[in-house]
Amino acid sequence: MARIAGVTIPNEKRIVIALTYIHGIGPTTAKSILKSAGVDESTRTKDLTEDEVNKIRTAAEKDRRLEGDLRRLVLTNVKRLKEIGSYRGTRHQKRLPAHGQRTKTNSRTVRGNVRKTSGSGRRALTKT
Repeated sequence: MARIAGVTIPNEKRIVIALTYIHGIGPTTAKSILKSAGVDESTRTKDLTEDEVNKIRTAAEKDRRLEGDLRRLVLTNVKRLKEIGSYRGTRHQKRLPAHGQRTKTNSRTVRGNVRKTSGSGRRALTKT
């Protein structure tokens, strides 16, 4: 099992897909990492050699923030927005969408207004 950036990536998947399990790496970034490391995209993770894993690890961690560092950066950015009292910061504080989405019909789960599906509206008959 290969570990890259502190994440154990799955063995049975193609390496281009397995890299997306790392926070901060999407499909496009995964392809560019494999291209710079010189590894074929269709190779399964279990078929990689230690040398190839090390090349991928160095290419991924070079000039990129991944996993814990990226999560910490995002949290500090949100915290800064809250402290300066910006509109986006107040939306984060209220746990509402911060990028202009409508809230009248969507984002019910974010607002805490979860409606369960109702029955037919008729009362159940009770036997006496």
